[in-house]
Amino acid sequence: MEYFLQTKAWEDFQKSLGRHVHRQSGPGWSFLAIEEKNPAGKVLYAPYGPVAESVEAFDAALAALRGLARSCGAVFIRIEPVGLDPESGPGILRNRGLQPAPVNQQPELSWIVDLDRDFKEVLAEMKPVNRNLYRNIHKKGVTFRTTQDPDDIRVLLNFLHMTARRNGFKPQSDEYLTQVAQSLMPAGAATLFIADLHGGPVAAALAYDSADTRTYAHAAMDDTHRKLSAGIPLLVTLMADAREKGLKHVDLWGVAPADQPDHKWAGFTAFKKSFGGREIAYPGTWDLPVNRPRYAAYQMARSLRDGIKALIKRLTP
Repeated sequence: MEYFLQTKAWEDFQKSLGRHVHRQSGPGWSFLAIEEKNPAGKVLYAPYGPVAESVEAFDAALAALRGLARSCGAVFIRIEPVGLDPESGPGILRNRGLQPAPVNQQPELSWIVDLDRDFKEVLAEMKPVNRNLYRNIHKKGVTFRTTQDPDDIRVLLNFLHMTARRNGFKPQSDEYLTQVAQSLMPAGAATLFIADLHGGPVAAALAYDSADTRTYAHAAMDDTHRKLSAGIPLLVTLMADAREKGLKHVDLWGVAPADQPDHKWAGFTAFKKSFGGREIAYPGTWDLPVNRPRYAAYQMARSLRDGIKALIKRLTP
């Protein structure tokens, strides 16, 4: 799989935000790293990177990242290595001086639907209700279309606002998603899928494409038409379109661990798993201090802040 957050399209998007980015590669490894700011100072962050084919290749990538961090004055390096075994990976990372980041920036678990087969096989692995909706939703007047016009991102933004009000969550800002659309859609790296009912939109989903994988990034629907469940056939349409374009996988993004039924992502997880597929695990987000005194001060300040928050929560009626 080619991970979208390591692609040239994502690099160009980061540049459009005014960020400094670095790309390096060698035998069996590569990474896209982004300069970011946090309370510690400058951070060099490789989302779902470095990508390495072996432990030896990972060591070479880590050495390159360390040299790059020193040259640009980063306090620490934050990575999410791809290619290391999730079980042995933590030991490998600790032995090289890395430590788990305070939080995972990208999901540690994701859900993948493989498309390199007859689409009837993909449909057969879905729950019957998903297949039936995909095959029969047109009888209710619902149609589907795609667009790569950045102005159409307003359709998704409106639905995200509705969902945020209903569920009390904070979506990505309009400014951020608008910039995503302006950078990625004209380049063909992002597509907006829209479900229409009698000519008016009732659901939308934004997907990102790498060389072999489509990533299901953002989706929402019109509250007044929830009973239609248009988001289900819309996602199946997104998958069918990806297969027609020769992509091999659809990444439905983060899911909750199976042994945590009360996880905040439990509802999203059940929805994603209803389309068939398989789980993929990563070692998670790890930090490599470069300026150790400043990184230690950052960790101490964070622990103190978290302790105060926990105390206030316990004391609040």
